[in-house]
Amino acid sequence: MKRFVVDCSVVMAWCFEDEADRHTDLVLDLLVDSEAIVPSIWLLEVANVLLVAERRKRLTEADSLQFVKLLNELPITIDQETSERAFSEILFIGRQQGLSSYDAAYLELAMREGAALATRDDGLKKAAEKCGVKLIKYR
Repeated sequence: MKRFVVDCSVVMAWCFEDEADRHTDLVLDLLVDSEAIVPSIWLLEVANVLLVAERRKRLTEADSLQFVKLLNELPITIDQETSERAFSEILFIGRQQGLSSYDAAYLELAMREGAALATRDDGLKKAAEKCGVKLIKYR
């Protein structure tokens, strides 16, 4: 596998040990030989989860900075076309599949790139399957 789309639900499990599982570990391991791609909203989603975790005392600021450093070292490419597609393809997919615009952005990116999708979100998994997008699953 060369490239795949990874959503925030998988990435943030790498930050919180109690959320990690075989699936999220598999996806992280795939980054040894592959590249992940994410829509541009991913940055804001990750930042928001870190801020909320800090406010709830689940992470310290140092923990967040360390996690961001880790993410910056991983082969994750941020797609620059997401915002250009927000009012067209993403809105259409969200409407058609009953997804939030955020989840639709991941699905649209996977469809456009012909890439597999890694997610923990059941609704997004179902929509991906309906749209013929391959899911990264733990075997």
